Amino acid sequence: MQFETILSPLLLPLYDLQGKTVVVIDVLRATSTICTGLFTGIDHFYAVSSPSEALELQKKGYLAAAERNAVKPDGFELGNSPFEYLNSELKGKKIAFTTTNGTHCIKLSLGADEILIGSFLNLDAIAKYCIDKKKDIIAFCAGWKNKFNLEDTLFAGALASKLIDSFSINCDSSLAAIDLYNAAKSDLKNYILKSSHAKRFEKLGITKDIEFCMQTSIYEIVPRVINGKITL
Repeated sequence: MQFETILSPLLLPLYDLQGKTVVVIDVLRATSTICTGLFTGIDHFYAVSSPSEALELQKKGYLAAAERNAVKPDGFELGNSPFEYLNSELKGKKIAFTTTNGTHCIKLSLGADEILIGSFLNLDAIAKYCIDKKKDIIAFCAGWKNKFNLEDTLFAGALASKLIDSFSINCDSSLAAIDLYNAAKSDLKNYILKSSHAKRFEKLGITKDIEFCMQTSIYEIVPRVINGKITL
């Protein structure tokens, strides 16, 4: 079994997704938010490309959730902070969800055999699932507007480190991700605070989201995309 890492959506055409399991990674914050919402009891998320699509799905009983440039646009019920999805009143709800990076990558991955949602919050559960599934894995980093970022690459390295005894890991992007994770793992939160995305969050006053998203393996869940719906 092979483990590969895509460091940016622009590199996706270089990889063959057919027959493989893709783990979509957007640590800050889409995949962390999805994990939190599903753990809280949301029925499912539905990834859409634009805010207008999310608003259109309100007519079908969805709550509209959107984020652009780390900010919730006006007129939306929910944004992309995991704290918004800790609300027990959301149990059983359906969420039409669009974000700057993460939901775009979910839609790009639809040619894969299976799509999983990965974050530090469910790291151990994702790793166990991948080992048990015995299929080739691609860790797909959402990055920031098609650019490389630290936090998603760190998660790819963390996941690869847990799978290294069960998978063949030969691609340079995965090896680099492992090295980055090993350099940062003793103090992940402070390492992430160096990142461009963390600086963006600091300006917006939402650094508490970083602390939340860097918690490791607090959810024993594996969200999957099934018939377009992100669910458990």
